[in-house]
Amino acid sequence: MTLKNNNITSNSTIKKKSWVRNLLGKISLFTIIFLFFSALSFSQVKKQNKTLSRILFIMDASNSMTNKFEKTNRMDASKKLLSNMLDSLSRIDNVQVAFRVFGSQSLAPPYGSQDCNDTKLEVPFSRDNVPLIKQKLFSLQPKGTTLIAQSLLQAATDFPESNVGRNIIILITDGIEECSGDPCAVSWELQKKGIVLKPFVIGVGLDVKFRSQFECMGSYYDANTEKQFSEVLSVVISQALNSTTAQVNLLDVANQPTETDVAFTLFDNLSGNIKYNFIHTLNHRGNPDTIELDPLVKYKLMVHSIPPVYVDSISLVPGKHNIIAADCPQGNLSFKMDMYNQTKPINAIIRKKGEMQTLNIQEINKTEKYIVGKYDLEILTLPRLLINDVDLKQSYTTTIEIPKLGVIKFTMPTTGYGSIFLEKDNNLEWVCNLSQNTGSETLSLLPGKYKVIYRSKNIKITAASIDKSFKVISGITSTIILK
Repeated sequence: MTLKNNNITSNSTIKKKSWVRNLLGKISLFTIIFLFFSALSFSQVKKQNKTLSRILFIMDASNSMTNKFEKTNRMDASKKLLSNMLDSLSRIDNVQVAFRVFGSQSLAPPYGSQDCNDTKLEVPFSRDNVPLIKQKLFSLQPKGTTLIAQSLLQAATDFPESNVGRNIIILITDGIEECSGDPCAVSWELQKKGIVLKPFVIGVGLDVKFRSQFECMGSYYDANTEKQFSEVLSVVISQALNSTTAQVNLLDVANQPTETDVAFTLFDNLSGNIKYNFIHTLNHRGNPDTIELDPLVKYKLMVHSIPPVYVDSISLVPGKHNIIAADCPQGNLSFKMDMYNQTKPINAIIRKKGEMQTLNIQEINKTEKYIVGKYDLEILTLPRLLINDVDLKQSYTTTIEIPKLGVIKFTMPTTGYGSIFLEKDNNLEWVCNLSQNTGSETLSLLPGKYKVIYRSKNIKITAASIDKSFKVISGITSTIILK
């Protein structure tokens, strides 16, 4: 009986210990998983936060902002919603904000004069400046005119001079330009110079017929109700701060995205500034890899193929996966040659058929990719070997075999003047000149019939010139004595 009780006690103890071990194991596993995903989340946040975004809010404080807007007026609705958004932005580490106002200092006609310089940077960019912006925001009294172009022009100097970060303008207005300026031209110039990205414009209760006057300036959004205003502001901030995804499809002759492993660059289409550099990659599923891009930029794509391929005016749809396609079918060109007695590499000049622009200098016995098509080749042997109308086809390697060179050793009793010619069709084609500073010289030449004409420096008689024909055989070294 005691033995039985001992067995029962022993089994209970074992089960208890086993349960504890399992619990500890689960806790440990949970802890590991939690720490892993916490670290992953932190790394992702860190990745997203590495680019500084500077947002300049430009607020319309013209007298029309006192007009009714549902249960309040346009200015009070703007104050409330912008204040809430500023609170949210203050908690993001990689965001700095500034605040410019127009129409807040001078009364508009008929109670005052048309002040087309009534724009002021109320709060410049700095860290922890949201309380000051909110203080300025709630103290605003609408009374002036609408001067958008001048405000944009002065906004160019509101951003610090730095190549780091993204400069963004968000304009909140209820009216069109009243000072004969051209907001679209100013906006375009700021973008072209790379000072700012494409601005956002929120039209508060703005008549729909004026929409076209803002769409040329930037991304325009209507806000005709307080709810719509809040939603639009959130969308604008989301687009301003978040990247969007894209993939670059390098298409072959069958319009399939099979081409890869080539460098490409994305430029700002307006400013020409380089935004991204990548090596194109197909993922483990064989699809073009996904990249994250700034959706506020209109891009120009340059694929660094030979010759390069360009795609202009690429606009991304924020929040969606974008596909950028470029026709980039490629074939391979290879040169093969037995480098008999060659210590220096031999190169070939690659040109498009019928064109003189050099696309590439390719080393012999190496393979290079080119966009499919016809090319003219100039191999830099002695003499130069010209091969025209070479057709490179999709995913096919075209191999050019170059004859093995022969070696000729020229021996002269003294230094002198000499030239080498190729005998061809009862004509002489100049190949090269002999050195004037040495009594011997070794040349590697293509196989064929040649002639050397030589005269010693010490002999001042033309008739004393030496004229010798010789033959070059692949892989054979011969000596020519000039005397």
